[in-house]
Amino acid sequence: MTTMTEGSVREFKMPDVGEGLTEAEILKWYVQVGDRVTDGQVVCEVETAKAAVELPIPYDGVVRELRFAEGTTVDVGTPIITVDVGGGAAPAAPAAPAVLEQAAGAGAGSEAGSGEEAKPAGRQPVLVGYGVATSSTRRRPRRTAEPAPAPEAAAAVHSELNGHGPAQAPRERPLAKPPVRKLAKDLGVDLATVTPTGPDGIVTREDVHAAAAPRPAAEPVTGPESGAPASPAPASASAPVSYDPARETRVPVKGVRKATAAAMVSSAFTAPHVTEFVTVDVTRTMKLVEELRQDKEFAGLRVNPLLLIAKALLVAIRRHPEINASWDEAAQEIVVKHYVNLGIAAATPRGLLVPNIKDAHAKTLPELAEALGELVSTAREGRTSPAAMQGGTVTITNVGVFGVDTGTPILNPGESAILAVGAIKPQPWVHKGKVKPRQVTTLALSFDHRLVDGELGSKVLADVAAVLEQPKRLITWA
Repeated sequence: MTTMTEGSVREFKMPDVGEGLTEAEILKWYVQVGDRVTDGQVVCEVETAKAAVELPIPYDGVVRELRFAEGTTVDVGTPIITVDVGGGAAPAAPAAPAVLEQAAGAGAGSEAGSGEEAKPAGRQPVLVGYGVATSSTRRRPRRTAEPAPAPEAAAAVHSELNGHGPAQAPRERPLAKPPVRKLAKDLGVDLATVTPTGPDGIVTREDVHAAAAPRPAAEPVTGPESGAPASPAPASASAPVSYDPARETRVPVKGVRKATAAAMVSSAFTAPHVTEFVTVDVTRTMKLVEELRQDKEFAGLRVNPLLLIAKALLVAIRRHPEINASWDEAAQEIVVKHYVNLGIAAATPRGLLVPNIKDAHAKTLPELAEALGELVSTAREGRTSPAAMQGGTVTITNVGVFGVDTGTPILNPGESAILAVGAIKPQPWVHKGKVKPRQVTTLALSFDHRLVDGELGSKVLADVAAVLEQPKRLITWA
């Protein structure tokens, strides 16, 4: 979304890059004040509750102002950057004052203007949904034109009005970078009481930690005449909460992690979960993986056990389509899906993501390998789009990569089943009447007991195990 302002300056507003999202955090600016931008050039990266997304600017011009610093959460529909589309001379200011002011007031993120060069202005389609979110709910109050008085000034006025003497002049605002201000706010430290040790009198993170550190208790003081211990001074209202920064770290819950937490709590307390387990000999599957890696048809593709496990689950769903369904609480109906959007849980630096392969049921094994490789690579790079995480029907989570045997996975909201795959490792196994070392794994299938009974869940899990034990069933059961 863009808005015309005075002259040839346009405002670019935070778009709704998902479906009904109300806010996004600015992760990184790729441009600075004075940079020339072109239509389609990526100017910043933002993180929503679903994914990290790069935002392209929809016109040519010169950057006049960056409204928010990196790390700031901005409501959808709020202007975040202004651009002079008239092609005027770039301003001489090296940084955007508005960004620093916003950062100082909000106390969030790192300093604006990373100093990196802008990304190449490759032509990219402008994201749809650049409108203001229709929801009237706001998660945080907007900044007003008239800022609230500083606590020191308010206290001085209050003192004078109550007859405690004339109000003193407000103290000069201490110098500190936005991240340091945020740290002080989180620890409950008044920056005006901190002794700065940085250059030019700037308060550093170490100064804030030192001010927040618990101080040793003072020796009791006796009165000059009575000899009685003086009563302890009342606790300061601005004293920090019980928190030792040297031994604890507080991590704000936001973005992908916040959305994941909400979804898991909702799923766990909405759908009655049942989990079944089976241990299976996958030696033949592992041999097939090695053979496929040498096949010309799979050249350049990622071939691993997860590929054949995914195919085994798709075969089981084809044989038992009722497992691929969802529960419609409002309509009191079971919705059976005649397509499979196969979700793959991926651990990323931003938290757990579950993008899905659209219409996985219709893909050949090489096509499935290609889609699976792209999905995992994109997720690990943090470039998964919100659309890629919507519409899933069933999910696989591979906990075996962490060396564990299996788990009891929680359903992805809106789905009826999730398959957990444990570590594949050699174990003693009875094979053809003799105990031999075989490649063995444990599978766990969690399902929604409202629409999947024990018989259906058991049949699906048994089919997956049978395919992995005898991969030729991929052909005979196809």
